[in-house]
Order: sequence, then C-alpha cells, then structure tokens
Amino acid sequence: MCGRFVLISDLSAVAQSFGVTDVSLHFLPDRNIHPGRHIPAVIRTGQGNMPVSFLWGLVPFWAKDPSIGPRLINARAETIAQKPAFQNAFRKRRCLIPADGFYEWKKDGASKKPFRFGLKSGGPFVFAGLYEQWAAAGQKPLDTCAIITTSANEVVARVHDRMPVIVPKSSQELWLNPELQDPALLAGVLKPYPAEEMICEPADI
Repeated sequence: MCGRFVLISDLSAVAQSFGVTDVSLHFLPDRNIHPGRHIPAVIRTGQGNMPVSFLWGLVPFWAKDPSIGPRLINARAETIAQKPAFQNAFRKRRCLIPADGFYEWKKDGASKKPFRFGLKSGGPFVFAGLYEQWAAAGQKPLDTCAIITTSANEVVARVHDRMPVIVPKSSQELWLNPELQDPALLAGVLKPYPAEEMICEPADI
C-alpha cells in the first residue's frame, strides 16, 4: 500500500515539466503526508495539463456520503478495471501525483520500523492516480483521489509486498490522456518501477 509520502520539491518546477506555467496551488513542503490531506496533482483538461488539489481518499460519484473515502486511499492495479469504485475513473479520470519519496513499515519484533523509498537521482517523481468528484444537493463538490499500487520491486519487497505505481516520463502523457481508454494499454503503465533506479533508507518520522 501507500499510506504516507514526501513532497518537498518546488511545485513550480514540477509543474513546468508538464508544460504548466501558472501554479496557483498553495502547498507547503511536507515529509509526512497522510490520507485525509489535500494533495497536489496534475490532470488533463481541454485546455491542457492543469495543476489541481485533491483530498486523498477517493469518494466515488455514486457514494451516498463521503465516509467511504478513508478506505479508498489506494487502488490495486490488478483489479482496478473491475472494481466499481475505480473502474469509471480508470477509464476517464486519471491523474499524476508528485512526490519525492514514500514510506513503508517493516515489522521488528513487537514494533515496526519506517523506511523511506525514493529515486537514486534524488529528484521528484509522480504516482499514478485516479480522481473523482462527489456532490450532493446543497453541498460543495468534493474532489478526491486515490494512489494506485502494484506488486513491489526487489528494493521495496525487502520491507513490503506492495508499492505505489511510479509513472516514468515516457508514459506520463499516455496516462493523462482521457481519450485513451483501452484497459490493456493503460495496464501497461501499472508496473513496478525499476529497482535499480531506487533507494531505500531507514526513516525517522
């Protein structure tokens, strides 16, 4: 799973890599981002790529109320095309979520130790995500998201059997394009990131 992550990079620099020059989002660098927080993301609209803010914990458009959100912080790549909570967003509402690292915990006797994972380059990267808008009569629309997970690569597997999907630069435009809805094509993006490009280190959070 992915339940905590790091984002300390300058959002303007991250946005520029997607051709976005106007970044009006307010987000303070944070080394311990958790579900239930508003997090930055990039989506594709008719005007091009756009930075947005989503509440982390997806609420499907058909949900009776937002209480389901905390249970839907992650979507499994293997079942995403079949699960009612995710299948519609998988086809039409995909996003990229910037990060500098993520955490997983490993059992150590009666306790658990946190480990931080990131790229050897030290630079930011993006998670594959889904988003939805939930609305009820008389209420302000709620924009929410989930991070997609897949099986762990060799580096992450030493700590946990799952990891978030990190989308390489070569697949980012494909993932953002809402006109591409072929499940087989999209599933090709949802692979473990190459282990040889990642690092793992003990964390203090």
